[in-house]
Amino acid sequence: MARTIWDSTVGKKTVMAVSGVIMLLYLVVHAFGNLKIFFGPGDFNHYAHWLRTLGEPFVHYGWTLWLIRVVLIVAVIAHAVSAYQLSRRDIKARPAKYAHSRPRASYATRTMRWGGIIMALFIVWHLLDLTTGHVHSGGFQEGRPYENVVDTFSTWYGNVIYIVAMLAVGLHIRHGFWSAAQTLGVGSRTRDRALKTSADVLALLLTAGFVAVPVGVMTGVVS
Repeated sequence: MARTIWDSTVGKKTVMAVSGVIMLLYLVVHAFGNLKIFFGPGDFNHYAHWLRTLGEPFVHYGWTLWLIRVVLIVAVIAHAVSAYQLSRRDIKARPAKYAHSRPRASYATRTMRWGGIIMALFIVWHLLDLTTGHVHSGGFQEGRPYENVVDTFSTWYGNVIYIVAMLAVGLHIRHGFWSAAQTLGVGSRTRDRALKTSADVLALLLTAGFVAVPVGVMTGVVS
């Protein structure tokens, strides 16, 4: 049954929608946590330490955080694979171009594919920069995320990479939120306007929340 569902177009769209919702919930929590950097190194570093102690003593130190990471990795892979396969299926079903041009799609819709690629590359860079420290610009300090974040956004390329990726995230959310609602049966003709407005507001707030961190470092508010 699982294979039958996965092989169907509806099944792949459902996987995309559910995995997208999981990643969106993570982004909301992540953006909120990132804003704690404006309260100083003590609060931010304490928050990062707390994430590793979630579930103790029932769960061993760091295990809950790794469980979250595993769920996110599965969600990202499922989202990317289903998106790729749906795209290939659409191309096979329409090998020739339309005789008449299709209505112009929104900018977010037309950049979903490239936005996904940008975000995938960013995730790799972000982990190597602030989680493992392999490509970190300064002397990476284990257990000192505040200092590591300031190091990263003290470089021009760190800011460019991060801000471009967050703009891609915003565009992706703007279109993906509404699409997921349609796939999961939440959308309707009467709710479309509210859903599109919610998608716009959510995308704007998340983008602004993430971008606020590098802007804070660049302007000296966070130092």
